[in-house]
Amino acid sequence: MPPSGAAAPPSSAAAPPPSPSARFPDAAPTVGRDVPRGGGGAAQAPSRRPGAPAQTPTETTARLRPIPAAPEAETAAGTDVPAPRAAVPPAGPAAPRTPDPALSWSTPHDPRPLVSFGEPEGYDGLARPRPLGGRPRPQAVAAAVCLVLGVGLLTGAVTGSWLAGDSGDDGARSAYTEAGDLWHSVPVDQLFPPTLLGKGAGPGGADRTWTRVAVAPDGDCAGAFDRLLAKALDPVGCSRLLRATYTDATQSYVTTVGLLFTKADAAAMTALADRFEKQGLGRREDLMPLPYAAKDTVAAGFGAPQRASWTVSVLTDAPVVVYAVSGWADGRTADEPEPAEEAIESGAASAPAQAGLGHEAKGLADRVERALRKNIGTPTEHPS
Repeated sequence: MPPSGAAAPPSSAAAPPPSPSARFPDAAPTVGRDVPRGGGGAAQAPSRRPGAPAQTPTETTARLRPIPAAPEAETAAGTDVPAPRAAVPPAGPAAPRTPDPALSWSTPHDPRPLVSFGEPEGYDGLARPRPLGGRPRPQAVAAAVCLVLGVGLLTGAVTGSWLAGDSGDDGARSAYTEAGDLWHSVPVDQLFPPTLLGKGAGPGGADRTWTRVAVAPDGDCAGAFDRLLAKALDPVGCSRLLRATYTDATQSYVTTVGLLFTKADAAAMTALADRFEKQGLGRREDLMPLPYAAKDTVAAGFGAPQRASWTVSVLTDAPVVVYAVSGWADGRTADEPEPAEEAIESGAASAPAQAGLGHEAKGLADRVERALRKNIGTPTEHPS
């Protein structure tokens, strides 16, 4: 039996692996201390690997130390197994080193290779095969989307306007409707001013001044027209009739001006105006309007036999018929009445034309029509 403390003879069997404490020391190094080895032997210095630097007395923590190259050989039980060292490159000029992207903290790096594949044939949103190279460009797609949205908005606006009863003629319809209500919303002095000036309205361009002498109560058209004229005006109906009588500065002539507010729309008024124009109804003696004779005025004797000249104007931008009829203030009858359009012509030799009664009727009718249009809005017709 070998003496105590001697190393065990080598055995043919494989040596057992070193203990964990021999590979990874779990206790602080014992520098300068006596550590028993071999179970009861004399105190010896701790063993160290061949070629390892000696431990200094000031070291108190375990640290890993470089392992020198050593031949691969089996060691006795209880000793460390040396590890092979990495090959040292031969001496020479140092080559520039490039940092490995995989070890960089600031540069993302994916060690896996990037593989891309071609887009396979597919189908569009309508389940139709998409041809090769037939993908629409972004500009074309954007244009198509804008077109669809624009058509949708336009259709919605048109539909909304149709459902709401709106149209582009709202302004014209509003003015037309407003004109039909002027008879009860506008003061009488604005429709029939107390004094009217007719610059150049007399014969030869002479100035005229007319003064209002009477205003008839507003009412319906019953008894206000002769039977034939009432029949001619019947297609447009009668909503309200306003009348006033004027005289000139010399009180030699009297003229009644009337505003007939109808119940017709613009189309009916246009049809009536065309009929008066084409058939010459405004020049027919049997279609003269009746005057308004007021008691205790210069027009007290102004009746149907005193009618000498007249004019009738059917408006198309308002439901109104404007008319005027003139005569002598002394009650004189007119043997041959003459329409105002003919009596104001140059060279007219009739008694109404020589007296200027055509200018009286035409001048007053035009100025009352102008006063009416001022309350409607911008005039679309310009009376003379």
